[in-house]
Amino acid sequence: MKKLLPAAIAATVMTSGAAFADTSVCLITKTDTNPFFVKMREGAEAKAAELGMTLKSFAGKIDGDHETQVQAIETCILDGASGILLTASDTSSIVPAVQQARDAGLLVIALDTPLSPIDAADATFATDNFLAGELIGKWAAGTYGSDLSTAKIGMMNINVSQPTVGVLRNQGFLQGFGIDLADPAKWGDESDGRIVNNEVTNANEEGGRKSMENLLTMDAGTNVLYTINEPAAAGAHETLKDFGKVDDVIVVSVDGGCPGVQAVADGAIGATSQQYPLLMASLGVEAVKAWAETGAKPENTPGKDFFDTGVALVTDNPVDGVPSISSAEGLQLCWG
Repeated sequence: MKKLLPAAIAATVMTSGAAFADTSVCLITKTDTNPFFVKMREGAEAKAAELGMTLKSFAGKIDGDHETQVQAIETCILDGASGILLTASDTSSIVPAVQQARDAGLLVIALDTPLSPIDAADATFATDNFLAGELIGKWAAGTYGSDLSTAKIGMMNINVSQPTVGVLRNQGFLQGFGIDLADPAKWGDESDGRIVNNEVTNANEEGGRKSMENLLTMDAGTNVLYTINEPAAAGAHETLKDFGKVDDVIVVSVDGGCPGVQAVADGAIGATSQQYPLLMASLGVEAVKAWAETGAKPENTPGKDFFDTGVALVTDNPVDGVPSISSAEGLQLCWG
């Protein structure tokens, strides 16, 4: 792996505290602009300060910037960090770098996005992303009505590398909507003719705008829209406004940030699955502290191969049989 030049390190590292503490931890996120990762960093900073630890934060330039994340891992090893908290852009290609960190004695915890395979990290603190997708899929089906055969579904994913978080949400949504999955480990191989297309958005607003344009060009009757996250949904909403189709498309998403929950309250998003990045990050910092002091690794939620930090469906139009909370409740729990 290539070394980061000193100038590059200075440009990408943000350190909490004026001096190094006895225990340091690295947080490596996909970007430093997505509100989800901003809140994750805030949670890690607060917990590190509380525990007297030093936090170094790194981020890719865009969602999908794998090389910067690899360089950040090597920097953390060289700096003698006790552990790394990682949201990987490429969940399989990052594994050799993660293994190098673990071989060097660092605890590596995946946040939000499981590695592929999941046990490539020492532990994973995450939303049950399949369940998050399944909840919005069930809600969309229940909202659509009895004749699901007429649905025309647009799918907005992250990027072509298919990180695990994107696969899990996509496949959970499809199963929740009642569509047969092919290989649950990847998206885009389903044969159901109701799927208009699988688009990629890089999980941002501009990607959502362009993807919605593509979907409406392919099929102007697209009437159900799955979005990987709320920034992509926001971009899609702008395109729907331009095309005069806001009232014609059921839009669902995942994240639960305050702007996204407000979009539910305003009717721009029908339902979103809320996750809790601040909790993921703070628990991760606590786990690194425990590892440094006792050598103990975190345990998984019983019956799962990760630690489940929870998920709740947020909607103001509940569907029978699909548990949910209102946007007012979601705004009390949101972030960003």
